[in-house]
Amino acid sequence: MLVLVAPGQGAQTPGFLTPWLALPGAADRVAAWSDAIGLDLAHYGTQADADEIRDTAVAQPLLVAAGILSAAALGDIAPGAVAGHSVGEITAAAFAGVLDDTAALTLVRKRGLAMAEAAAVTETGMSALLGGDPEVSVAHLEKLGLTPANVNGAGQIVAAGTLEQLAALNEDKPEGVRKIVPLKVAGAFHTHHMAPAVETLAAAAKELTPADPTVPYVSNKDGQTVATGAEVLDRLVGQVANPVRWDRCMETFKELGVTAIVEVCPGGTLTGLAKRALPGVKTLALKTPDDLDAAREVIAEHSA
Repeated sequence: MLVLVAPGQGAQTPGFLTPWLALPGAADRVAAWSDAIGLDLAHYGTQADADEIRDTAVAQPLLVAAGILSAAALGDIAPGAVAGHSVGEITAAAFAGVLDDTAALTLVRKRGLAMAEAAAVTETGMSALLGGDPEVSVAHLEKLGLTPANVNGAGQIVAAGTLEQLAALNEDKPEGVRKIVPLKVAGAFHTHHMAPAVETLAAAAKELTPADPTVPYVSNKDGQTVATGAEVLDRLVGQVANPVRWDRCMETFKELGVTAIVEVCPGGTLTGLAKRALPGVKTLALKTPDDLDAAREVIAEHSA
């Protein structure tokens, strides 16, 4: 059984969209999306530097556009389930037919702007903890006033909070944690710091008419599958200020009988987690169009 997944913020790198725009019709699609949301996606995906695409208001729509574009390049596929990490949940909503491409890009543009505005109130950030016992790490983070914003499984938890709190974490690591890695994000996402963005996103969601998922949609909130488009949209709104439970998403993949995971562009993060948490499951990350043939082979082998 194939699961199609979409990465979250921090996966972007300068120029990563360049080879994808060379595919037939891709540049026209991206230009149309850019016009619809008032953001030059082609520029940011090909010419902008790391600091420019670190901007939340830019990174989020750029990632969703890349995910939709790369998935479309695979052709007509029928995954057994879909999921996305953080902003990747909007990409997954497009995969599942809950939102059409333009609606997904419109929503994520508003999400990115609202979260960037919320992040500007206080200097905050996120850092990944590698290794250690999750229960020990979570208790330690809470003692420092930090939030376990992403519980990713495979020995990885992402802490979020103020820069002072993250500095204290660097000086006082939880027992067993071998490394702390600052993430390329501009705020403490999936924490109470993002509460102002929830109201804005809720208003934006009311303007949309979601369809029910055509394939099982696995939610970051609790790893459960969601049956209606209205609930998917509700969860997308609330998830902005609540932790991502990717560990539970992977548990659900296992329960569903996953045999292969394909991660859309810019892939690598989620397949890396799956290799450690789901041994024996075939994984493939779409980084450039050169990966498409191999991905199609995986899809043909593992689709129902």
